[in-house]
Amino acid sequence: MSDPARLTRARLSLDGLSVGDAFGETFSDSEPSVADRIRHRELRTPPWRCTDDTIMAAAIVNVLARHGHIAQTLLAGEFARRYVAAPTRGYGATARQTLSRIAAGESWQVAASAAFGGRGSMGNGGAMRAAPVGAYFEANPATAALEAQRSAEITHSHVEGQAGAIAVAVAAAVVRDASSPDEMFRAVLSHTPPSRTAAGIETASRFPLERDVIAAASSLGNGAHALSYDTVPFALWCVAKCFDDFESALWLTVAGFGDRDTTCAIVGGIVALRDHQTTIPASFLTAREPLKDLPGESIDA
Repeated sequence: MSDPARLTRARLSLDGLSVGDAFGETFSDSEPSVADRIRHRELRTPPWRCTDDTIMAAAIVNVLARHGHIAQTLLAGEFARRYVAAPTRGYGATARQTLSRIAAGESWQVAASAAFGGRGSMGNGGAMRAAPVGAYFEANPATAALEAQRSAEITHSHVEGQAGAIAVAVAAAVVRDASSPDEMFRAVLSHTPPSRTAAGIETASRFPLERDVIAAASSLGNGAHALSYDTVPFALWCVAKCFDDFESALWLTVAGFGDRDTTCAIVGGIVALRDHQTTIPASFLTAREPLKDLPGESIDA
């Protein structure tokens, strides 16, 4: 059974994640004026469409609502069902292959381990959907880490893909009560397994918050390669720089370019949990397409 208070936290994180995802998706490198629009904080006309980041995170919240933990086979089925309902929502090539195999009846263990010639995926897909896991297991980072790892390995059998999910979930689990960004980073690093992702987070924890976002993206990555270690360190630095301001955190993150729907989803899912008054602007929530209308959705949460 699910815990109502935990579920409320997971829902809040999902709201932050989905707003970040949809917000980030409104900015395209092919748009000639995108840098000026970011500089002047010019928003796109609603509705803002969510991507696979939100769709998969919503599946996680549904499973937590029903079972109170990551029931992997059920979650794999949810991922596959939602993918089949809307395969053009931004899924990467590896995710499409893995989820198609699961939808066709293959076990998630076999499908995930087949990626990249048997090496498994190092992508940022596990991380992009992990914040609600940490929110659900708030103040229990060890459990958050374990459940995040279980949520990620359905599609990411490589340690890097799992490490990113663990790091994001632990950040979400501790962020509300953390006295400082340094405390958040310490908790994350104490639970993230040895990996390039962990090394990148260590670098991010020491990267000065006074530096600008372009310098941070240049040093840490910005998700341009859609890899865990290219994405999570930068996202956590953005969380640290705008620890208590959801809107500023999204504008900062999107200014780093790269995989902006995913970096903004990660940042939004964490920073939404930080402020006890909730800082997600009502106008942003209204602009984001309703979660109940997502393809394949039957939200219990």
